[in-house]
Amino acid sequence: MADKSLREFSAPSAKNIRTGPTLEIGEDASFELKPSLINMVQANLFCGKAREDASAHHKQFLEIGSTLIIKDVDQDIILLRLFPFSLLEKAKQWFYANKANIEAWAKCYNAFLANSFLWVRPMF
Repeated sequence: MADKSLREFSAPSAKNIRTGPTLEIGEDASFELKPSLINMVQANLFCGKAREDASAHHKQFLEIGSTLIIKDVDQDIILLRLFPFSLLEKAKQWFYANKANIEAWAKCYNAFLANSFLWVRPMF
């Protein structure tokens, strides 16, 4: 075992920070999400609270996401890269916990809808 102090073992590391799914976009293709697009998506955040409708969130997300077309980049990749910006709290935690299983937009969307009821607590 390396000679590391307890602090070095417990200190946060950038490699342990969760980010969106690792996406294969090809060697020649690269793209950047503009801050204005991210701001539009963040205007309708989904947190997983009882009053929120996952289907309505998805519809509004697609209205914005489908306006972005980038040459040589599949629409699925754009939507998957943009989707975490539309989530907050429990929904975002779920996304990052399952990012290894998400490689296509349809799979992400179906899993999101299937799990959205799990985050909601009854309001009694």
